[in-house]
Amino acid sequence: MVEDTVVGLARPGGTVEDDPLLAVLREGARQMLSLAIEAEVAAFLAVHADRVDETGRRRVVRHGHAPKRSIQTGIGPIEVRRPRVRDRGADDESGRIRFTSAVLPAYLRRTRNVEELLPWLYLKGISTGQFEDTLKVLLGPDAPGLSAATIRRLVATWQDEHQRWQARDLSAKRYLYVWADGVYFAPRLEHDRQCILVLIGADAGGKKEVLAIDDGFRESEQSWHELLVRLRDENGLVIDPELAIGDGALGFWKAARKIWPNIKQQRCWVHKTANILNYLPKSVQSKAKTDLHAIYEAASRADAEAAFDRFLAKYEAKYDKAAGCLAKDRETLLTFYDFPAEHWKHVRTANPIESTFATVRLRTDKTKGCLSRETALAMVFKLTKSAERHWRRLNGSERLAEIIRGVRFRDGEPVTATEDQAAA
Repeated sequence: MVEDTVVGLARPGGTVEDDPLLAVLREGARQMLSLAIEAEVAAFLAVHADRVDETGRRRVVRHGHAPKRSIQTGIGPIEVRRPRVRDRGADDESGRIRFTSAVLPAYLRRTRNVEELLPWLYLKGISTGQFEDTLKVLLGPDAPGLSAATIRRLVATWQDEHQRWQARDLSAKRYLYVWADGVYFAPRLEHDRQCILVLIGADAGGKKEVLAIDDGFRESEQSWHELLVRLRDENGLVIDPELAIGDGALGFWKAARKIWPNIKQQRCWVHKTANILNYLPKSVQSKAKTDLHAIYEAASRADAEAAFDRFLAKYEAKYDKAAGCLAKDRETLLTFYDFPAEHWKHVRTANPIESTFATVRLRTDKTKGCLSRETALAMVFKLTKSAERHWRRLNGSERLAEIIRGVRFRDGEPVTATEDQAAA
């Protein structure tokens, strides 16, 4: 007969320290971290194994461990000791061979997921005075270095980081696509009609990155104009993008036509679909959504135009406002057919911005807290830069070189000179 091993679980209301599962996870993480660092040191020593000092001894050797320190992680504190490496052959500091761990940097005190947690908590309305209690529940009773004073210092650091980032040089960069949107938040800003303007670009290699984060009065033309002028005159972004993607209600479009007069426009299908469905009764919305999908998922512009006409013929008699909402942006909704087919799913919507800020949009109820302009910009900057690491590169990035060379596309495919003559 096999005996069952029974593990007592934490009682309801118990602390994180009462949970044996977390204790096991932390011990496993500590062991894995130690093994990873030891392997890193062994590889470093192997690289320098042939170096010897004037007496013929190995120059780079192990030299004990640094004092034990606690790393704050998402599963609580983990105590680790970093191995030391000694260079016995250097006469001065400048020529010394140093070991720097990529796994455990010298001054790391908390993991990146904890750093990302802090701005999320702040944006959700938790004040600095409440951070310590909140983090004790999430990270355990011992959350060193995460007091209210630490949070205030972190916010000040993020503000300085955002200001330096805004002044960076973009003169060597080329962005072919840009996504624009105005983001409103559940925690109020200093003025109810204030929002955060976000601009994301895709460079010549297909990598998406944040171009600008600034505050504005609603999403006015003047606010967007100031942002675009700064990108051009102060950051050196002098080459116009090929395509801009955004919501139709933005003041961005008027501003973009002044700064980038030749840029093509693509209206976001997610925004447009939501706007159209608002004019329809719920009993019809499911079928209407399917009919809208048939338009922008068509394989060619001709098929999309046919699906467009079918939608108008089907709904305009009873729901003229819904049909009119679609019809007024016919050209700008189908602009993506003039670009490579591999890029269609990226440029049909403002999804890079929408997905990043989905949980902090105005759809949620406002909290009692109120963010200052500087704090809000710092928080959005940290959240966006954190999300940027996970953005997908454009499919078919090699097609971007063709766009730069001036190759024209029709229904997602390059147009040859022979085809142009035949069309003429």
